[in-house]
Amino acid sequence: MRNRSGYCVKVKDIDMAERVRLESLGIDVSLFSDCYILPGFADVHVHLREPGFLYKETVATGTAAAAAGGFTDIFSMPNLNPCPDSREHLQVQLDAIDKDALVNVYPYGAITVNEAGEQMADLEAIASDVIAFTDDGKGVASEEMMLDAMRRAHALDRIIVAHCEDENYPKASNETEWKQLERDIELVRKTGCSYHVCHISTKESVELVKKARSEGLDVTCETAPHYLTISNNEIEDDGRFKMNPPIKSAEDRQALLDAVRDGTIDMLATDHAPHSAEEKSKGFAGSAFGIVGMETAFPVVYTHLVEKGIIDIDGLMKLMYENPRRRFGLDVRSLYEELASEAPTFTVWNLDEEYSIDPAEFLSMGKSTPFEGWKVKGRCMMTVLDGKRVWER
Repeated sequence: MRNRSGYCVKVKDIDMAERVRLESLGIDVSLFSDCYILPGFADVHVHLREPGFLYKETVATGTAAAAAGGFTDIFSMPNLNPCPDSREHLQVQLDAIDKDALVNVYPYGAITVNEAGEQMADLEAIASDVIAFTDDGKGVASEEMMLDAMRRAHALDRIIVAHCEDENYPKASNETEWKQLERDIELVRKTGCSYHVCHISTKESVELVKKARSEGLDVTCETAPHYLTISNNEIEDDGRFKMNPPIKSAEDRQALLDAVRDGTIDMLATDHAPHSAEEKSKGFAGSAFGIVGMETAFPVVYTHLVEKGIIDIDGLMKLMYENPRRRFGLDVRSLYEELASEAPTFTVWNLDEEYSIDPAEFLSMGKSTPFEGWKVKGRCMMTVLDGKRVWER
């Protein structure tokens, strides 16, 4: 890990041309000699809350939190008001992004009108300005509607991104996730659609994805840091442990860790879902579903996966940079290429700094995290996007 690699370079090991280029950007390299340069991360699952829910988060605060966590590219979920289910509604979000975003934001388009599952959204009208289609937060209950969505998305060369939740089963059960995933994979067989499943949390989902891929189906998946580091026997009666899907058993957590190690899980995503303090203060049962995650994702996973030898730093960068970007059609460059460009994008990290996670320090308006008080290593010192510093500690 301490040697120069494609995705990790110690600042003191960069060559003279790279040093001169960074200093031309106003970066005093001498201040970071013991730090490491990493890529700018991509988070394919973020709730920015604007438009419609600005008391929870805004484009400005959400993208500031992204930059502070080392993310330069984030994908915004469509459970907004107005919901991006038409050209007119999508434009409201695009205008907010253009005005206030500190990092690159790629909006998703809704599959159904207002994500209500009753009428198809105008996929053709919004396809050119969305990264993919999803009704995240809800499973598409109708098999016929999902089949139609997959056929249309396939024709538009767009991915269907699915929150799998069959409400015929208890929310905390494994079946509520994997049963709908099983159905969707069968529809992928029929349509040839590109398909990505959100935040898998169960051992059965891992096996379904693995089997689909062995058949050559275009299926990818993500999980989140909390599913890799917490089991349901550790949950407290506190809103900061409440998210959807819920955290599962230690056996499920081990299956997810194994799937990260063997490559079945393609990427890590935060499912950053801020709520107000009041909405998260009603205990586990009464609080809203969702936690924040962009400012804790890298240090938590670096501490609990890389430092423990489950994966190495390049493996983590595949999960947080290379694989999400490749899957959704964004450029991928090594740090050699990035640092040689006129307008590089990268992050600077002190990987040796140990500290306790304190939500009071978050730039996100949301403060609810199950990682509160955890000791972690890895502090983001700077985020540079297209040659411009968008975050500096």
